[in-house]
Amino acid sequence: MTYIPFPDISPEIFSIDLGPMTLALRWYALAYIVGLIAGWKLIARMVSTPRLWPAAAPARPDQIERLLTWVIVGVILGGRIGYVLFYDLGSFAADPGRILRVWEGGMSFHGGFLGVVVAGIWFCRREQIPMLPMADLMAAVAPIGILLGRIANFINAELWGRPTTLPWGVAFPGEAAQSCATADLPCIRHPSQLYEAGLEGLLLLVLFTYLIWRRGWLRFPGAIAGLFFAGYGLSRFAVEFVRQPDAQFTSADNPLGLYLHLGGYGLTAGQLLSLPMIIVGLWFVLRARKA
Repeated sequence: MTYIPFPDISPEIFSIDLGPMTLALRWYALAYIVGLIAGWKLIARMVSTPRLWPAAAPARPDQIERLLTWVIVGVILGGRIGYVLFYDLGSFAADPGRILRVWEGGMSFHGGFLGVVVAGIWFCRREQIPMLPMADLMAAVAPIGILLGRIANFINAELWGRPTTLPWGVAFPGEAAQSCATADLPCIRHPSQLYEAGLEGLLLLVLFTYLIWRRGWLRFPGAIAGLFFAGYGLSRFAVEFVRQPDAQFTSADNPLGLYLHLGGYGLTAGQLLSLPMIIVGLWFVLRARKA
């Protein structure tokens, strides 16, 4: 049986011992930082390129800089609240103080996505910016953060896939290695984090770059945003077939997660949460292209 050994990469890039506490920079945090900064710079470039727009750009570069602050707040609050509600409600209810300890991990993409949506709507109303063109801009750069975040998930050896005999299966360490290992063979799993990085991140980023810079899709408000919703939803739905379901969804301590797990008609919670994105996304694309 052939497989890929897990690379020897520490989740921490570096750490500094400050006596009573240790300051560490982790790959996952760096993914957030680089993704947000790269997204901000790319949006600023798009609003500064007149040929991409049917008339004037929907926002100024200085407004995009202010938007970055609210996106950061939306990602962190939404991602954390979503994780608490959907993944580990019972544990956090027993120890509410853990909700604030975000450095221990625990973020939900769907929660972070909703947090960014709320922050974007609030910002557009405050700055009197049209919402659909701004949604297109934010959707166009979202795959950057997803790509980097999923690679960080792989480095952290988390969110791994189901057992496989395929030659590109990976022998993850820790809990992933113990759950299906035998006396003769280690536990080999799908690198589902890398599947998601390729589909939800790299593929969508390449597609959006082509459609925006070569095909002028920013002239159709809502089209890029809709394509992101549908593209992410479809990619996540597909990868869920080989991704190990989160253990929290089978725990009686998490009633909402257990309900999604048992009431999904054979679908995982990730697939159930992705279905509305697919439906809404296709509606936005059709609406924009008909306008």
